[in-house]
Amino acid sequence: MAMNDNLLAVVNFIERERGVDREIVLIAIEQAIQQAARRNPGVTNDLRVAIDRKDLSLHVYDTMVVSDEDTGTGFITVARARRIKPDAVEGDTIEIEMPASKLGRIAAQTSRQMIMQKIREAERSNTFNDFKGRIGEIVSGTVTGNSHRDLFVMVGKTEMVLPAKERIPTEEYSVGDTIRAIVHNVKAEANGPAVTLSRASGEFVRTLFRLEVSEIADGVVEIMGVARDPGFRSKLAVRTLDEKVDPVGACVGLKGARVRNIVRELNGEKIDIVRWSDDIKNYIGQALAPAKLESVEVDPDGGNTVHVTVAPDQYSLAIGKRGQNVRLTSKLTGWHVDITKAMALASFEDQKAEAIKTLAETFSVSTAVATQLADAGFLSVEGIVECDEEGFIAATGLDEVTAKGIYAAAQAVAELTGINEDDVEEYAAEEMPVAEEN
Repeated sequence: MAMNDNLLAVVNFIERERGVDREIVLIAIEQAIQQAARRNPGVTNDLRVAIDRKDLSLHVYDTMVVSDEDTGTGFITVARARRIKPDAVEGDTIEIEMPASKLGRIAAQTSRQMIMQKIREAERSNTFNDFKGRIGEIVSGTVTGNSHRDLFVMVGKTEMVLPAKERIPTEEYSVGDTIRAIVHNVKAEANGPAVTLSRASGEFVRTLFRLEVSEIADGVVEIMGVARDPGFRSKLAVRTLDEKVDPVGACVGLKGARVRNIVRELNGEKIDIVRWSDDIKNYIGQALAPAKLESVEVDPDGGNTVHVTVAPDQYSLAIGKRGQNVRLTSKLTGWHVDITKAMALASFEDQKAEAIKTLAETFSVSTAVATQLADAGFLSVEGIVECDEEGFIAATGLDEVTAKGIYAAAQAVAELTGINEDDVEEYAAEEMPVAEEN
């Protein structure tokens, strides 16, 4: 029996529009019709449905026992059996083809439901298997909606999720916007596979460089590590085994073209490209750039700690705004970085002037506020945290909001650069409060 046009249209549609393989569709249809048909009276549990793969004709077969004594469902007379199989004898089993119309309307309706169920299962399985092998790959899609800052993104025919924690905090998207992200995770769930995207992970930056820099794609330049403060700054460590190739220059590109393309994709996020070294002192020096270091010493007591000494005028640069430079350096290298100022042989007035400049840069306050701090005897972060908050507010004469902001920021800097912070990952994730200017 030739397959009806409606069913043929279903096969073509599912194969073309939903990406399910034709053979999977046909097997699903066979199984669905077979299961539905077996519920009909007058057929056995051995009923079999087959679709011809060439002309898509539908064939229904049932297995019967040859007998002249027993009659009814599952039995066939010897005379009728011999018209199909001339040497048939009583007790033989024989498979006969029966008209598809005998399946009945109920079976046809039930089979349609089963077909769509099996198609959906096959579609979910295809999606899971497809994207499970694409973790770490960048995909492009269209924003279809949002919920509590989670974005729903349609990639091809699959809806994915970009969770709030995997978004770059400085970015905003509207429905209909095109977005690129990395396939971060794929989970099999009851209602279908859940594909999670990310734009905030270090892997997104790593993959962007792999796509943009041919030397990385070819294996000439190797990315040794990525540390990231999404939306603000990333540090990328690279090396090469080919002495003729400058790994940093390859990543930057001619006139900065390559890194500029990546910065544009990240909506202006700053990127520091660092030359990797197996000498931790050299590596730390490269990672803390552009700050100039006076010395780098590995802690003799271990604990993956290095003590860095910088000139007073380099201190705030080495720490970075909100501790960002030292935090990303620590995350990139895997070492705790303790930064202290070198003792300077200078007059008190010179030291005070340098302290005022450092305080203004560290806390993002005006020179007037920094001078007020210095006049009150607070020439350093250490001096501030040694005082209790109430005493600090009273001594400086600053308004309470400004004084509290500076005090909280000083505590954060002290924790960030102090030797009591053992867990690099914990302080690498901290955010230092920004003091308000007067």
